[in-house]
Amino acid sequence: CRDGSGGEEYTKGDLVDYYRAVAPFMLPHLRGRPLMLERHPDGVDGPRFMQKNTPEHYPDWISRVEVAKEGGTVCHTVCDDTATLLYLADQAALTLHRWLSRAGDADRPDRMVFDLDPAGDDFPRVREAAVLLGELLDGIGLPSALMTTGSRGLHVIVPLRAGQDFDEVREFARDVADTLAAAHPDRLTTAARKKDRGDRLYLDIQRNAYAQTAVAPYSVRALPGAPVATPLSWDQLDDPGLHARRWTVADAVEQARTRPWDGVMSRARALAPARRRLSALRG
Repeated sequence: CRDGSGGEEYTKGDLVDYYRAVAPFMLPHLRGRPLMLERHPDGVDGPRFMQKNTPEHYPDWISRVEVAKEGGTVCHTVCDDTATLLYLADQAALTLHRWLSRAGDADRPDRMVFDLDPAGDDFPRVREAAVLLGELLDGIGLPSALMTTGSRGLHVIVPLRAGQDFDEVREFARDVADTLAAAHPDRLTTAARKKDRGDRLYLDIQRNAYAQTAVAPYSVRALPGAPVATPLSWDQLDDPGLHARRWTVADAVEQARTRPWDGVMSRARALAPARRRLSALRG
C-alpha cells in the first residue's frame, strides 16, 4: 500500500515494525477478546480473507478461545501479547476486528459502539454527529471515546460494566440512536437500508451483537496510504485537518503516545441509570 503522497510503498516488514511499535498502546484493547482477522496474503490488491477459526498450524503459545455459535463452536484467536501481534502481522493479518466482550463472559459486552457512517465522503457531517452523540451520552451519564475508523467515519465507544447481555445493549444503543435521529431528522438516520437514508448520516448500532466485531484501535486498514483506526480526544474533534484517515502507519504511534483515551476506559458504567435518564429525556 502507498502512503498519502502516492510514493512510498509499505511492506509486510513495515507492517510488523508498526505493530511492534504500537503494541504497548494496542494490546490493552485486544487482551482477552476473540478476534476476527482480516488477512491479505497477496497484498491489499489481492483477495481478502476474514478468518474466525484459528488454523491448526498456529503455535501453541498463541491464546485461543472457543465460543458458541449456532450448531457448534468457533475457536477464535486472542491477542494477549506482542509476540502474538507480530505473528499475526507476519501472517498478513492487516486488520484486527475485536469482539465487544471478553472470552470469560462472551455474551456480556463491556463496550458499546456507535459507528457514524456518512452517505458519502462527508466528514463535516461525521464531526457534527459525533458532537451531538457525545452531548447526549454525557447528558445521560455515560463517558465516551472517539476513534477514526481509518475509512470514512468515526466510532464513538462507551465503556460498560459487563452486567447486561448483547440484546440489552443493542436495544439501548438503538434507543439512543433513535432519540438522536428524531431530534435531527434532516441530518441523521437509523434506516438500515441505504435507499432509505438519502444523504443523511447513518447511526449504525449493528456491531452491538453477539459474534459481531468492530475494528480494533490502532489497526491498519487495507486502503491507500495505510490509514489506521486511531483513538483521539474530544478536543481533537475541533481540528480542521481531522478526517477519517488522518493517521497512518507513519504517525499513528505518535498519536498513541499522547494517550487520547486516558482515563475514559476505566470509567465503565452500568446501563440502568442511563436508561432511566434517557427515558426521562424521551418523555
